[in-house]
Amino acid sequence: MPFALLDRWCSPPPDPRKVEWIGEHDYAHRGLHGAVIPENSLAAFRLAIEEGHGIELDVQRAGDGTPVVFHDTVLDRLTGETGEIARRSAAQLAAVTLGGTAESIPSLRQALTLIGGRKPVLIELKSSRGTRLAALCLAVRRVLEGYTGPHAVMSFDPRVSHWYSQHSPHTVRGLIVSEGEHRALPGKIRRRLALWQARPDFLAYDIRDLPSRFAAAQRKRGLPVATWTVRRPDHHERAGIHADAVIFERPSEEPA
Repeated sequence: MPFALLDRWCSPPPDPRKVEWIGEHDYAHRGLHGAVIPENSLAAFRLAIEEGHGIELDVQRAGDGTPVVFHDTVLDRLTGETGEIARRSAAQLAAVTLGGTAESIPSLRQALTLIGGRKPVLIELKSSRGTRLAALCLAVRRVLEGYTGPHAVMSFDPRVSHWYSQHSPHTVRGLIVSEGEHRALPGKIRRRLALWQARPDFLAYDIRDLPSRFAAAQRKRGLPVATWTVRRPDHHERAGIHADAVIFERPSEEPA
């Protein structure tokens, strides 16, 4: 099986002790958010902790280089303002309220201070056209220095996990995968190449793509598989068979 041999050589599995905590928890997707609690807010993280869940959150780099917790590259969907995140400083973003609430856009440091190691956290680094990827990775690494709670970084972009494999190998790192319509040979080749470039410690897999032969093969050789975004009972059932951890939203949060 040439792929199995190449996987082992190009992307060796992690020490089980490094990643065992991933499968011991579930993770609230962007915190426990809803109609009155915005996603990726301190209130959403606080509620997730209170209810005993780990946390998944998103990070962008503000205009002054500070990592801030926000999913989109622009403010439009989640705030009453418009414009790119990257064109405002962290202080300016902290003055922007979320969804008509009193919550504002937190920095990654503020989020981690709140979490305080009480629950594990999965930090998704957002990459888009024009992202200074190394600067984002370095900024996040600096915030993580001294943080002792269980945590991991992850991204769709395999360069993120690769950067941490080279510059912060002790940091748990993940590759996010969505097969979508790309299940033919070209898509399979791209996934393999992404795996080999990323050298991840775990995968975060789209629940819609499970079961997956690719995910199963990586899981079998020691890479935990978390799956997103789990919303329905059948999602939970599927995740229980084909994954080690769920990144979930409550059923009421599922789009109509």
